[in-house]
Amino acid sequence: MEYVYEERPSRLTGAVVWTNTPPTNPGPLPMSPMSPVLPDGCMDLLWSEGRLLVAGPDTRAHVPDGPPVPWAGIRLHPGTAPALLGVPAHELRDRRVELADLWPAPEVRRLNARVAASPQPTAALETLALERAAPPDPVLRRLVAALAAGRPVAATADELGIGARQLHRRSLTAFGYGPKTLARILRLQRALALARSGVPYADTAARAGYADQAHLARDVREFTGRTLGELLR
Repeated sequence: MEYVYEERPSRLTGAVVWTNTPPTNPGPLPMSPMSPVLPDGCMDLLWSEGRLLVAGPDTRAHVPDGPPVPWAGIRLHPGTAPALLGVPAHELRDRRVELADLWPAPEVRRLNARVAASPQPTAALETLALERAAPPDPVLRRLVAALAAGRPVAATADELGIGARQLHRRSLTAFGYGPKTLARILRLQRALALARSGVPYADTAARAGYADQAHLARDVREFTGRTLGELLR
């Protein structure tokens, strides 16, 4: 039996709150593991089994392990988590860490108790993020919007008036990797959305900005470790 995943837009601009819950009565059949978490340019604040954790920016699919347990989280808009957490994104790349490793332990214990006491952990996580969030960086938001729309990195840097080195430094801090990797990950997400909507693979590749279907297949395999067909199934 499958996990039940639900999400909704957050009151925090650009963020999404979500839950991923194993069925309460899985029955005699073995339950499928959680689906892999694919790179998306985001970072998440997580809650599970009385613990607050942070999911750093991924450059490959993350496959959760361990027994089936409920998860709740808030997925923060690309580039916004480091200001909230006080930690550069590149320090958390491809990692899941306890919030207590980033913030003072007494403060995290208080926040743990606060989320545990809430009937809706997602609401508590959302409130926590709203309290801590910094004003969005307009340059980073324009960068994400341009790359998500398929604009080339060099042209976007020129439009923003940022040199290549400065853009790379700011991207490492905000996203955990350089702008070219961010552009590839956002292109992958465009392709997945198209393919999931039923667009044929060749058309998906062309519309998402790949040279051809083989190029799409290589990127999907590199970032997820699976084929596009396997992901869609």
